[in-house]
Amino acid sequence: MIEIDVWSDVACPWCYLGKTRLEKAVADSGLDVSIRYRSFQLDPTVVPGQGTPHTELLAAKFGMSVEQIEQMNQRLVDLGAAEGLEYRFDRYVQANTRDAHRLLHLAHQQGLGPQMKDRLLRAQFTDGKAVDDVDTLVELAVEVGLDADQVRDVLASDAFDAEVQADIDEAAALGARGVPFFVFDRRFAVSGAQPGEVFAEALTRASAAAQS
Repeated sequence: MIEIDVWSDVACPWCYLGKTRLEKAVADSGLDVSIRYRSFQLDPTVVPGQGTPHTELLAAKFGMSVEQIEQMNQRLVDLGAAEGLEYRFDRYVQANTRDAHRLLHLAHQQGLGPQMKDRLLRAQFTDGKAVDDVDTLVELAVEVGLDADQVRDVLASDAFDAEVQADIDEAAALGARGVPFFVFDRRFAVSGAQPGEVFAEALTRASAAAQS
């Protein structure tokens, strides 16, 4: 089995695109592959519950107009559409993703990691949900099969916080300064939301290395 570790953030639109391209390449390969989504925070300083609209946030950050940011985002909208994704940046609100990552660790523990990751990304980029709101996280978790009471208990505590930090520290040790970041069998890495062909080549390489 090929093991792929993917460092990404729920707040990262390129991570959604990269995840989709990787999973399509895996499906097309016919190989036995296990994917583990690991934690990374692009901006851990975001104040939970602030909910600043994405375009306003970037406009202020880069000293650009909202219209200019919307033009920039259109590239992602088009790339996403080609992969079957619907980016709605008009709905996207800023969120602190620490609790979402803790929830992901709980989901992984119960064999529902990929489903939880997909639902969180869709909530962020298509539905416009606040993924740092506890009630929203519980709702999303229940949709993929987690127990509501258990999720609330986890979010009310510091459960899995150490695991989230360990992921972030490991990414730094591996030299990942941005996401998405994909590591195949701990042998080599692919950085960024690369075209599907790049992931197909990486899978072929990983398969060959496993058999050597």
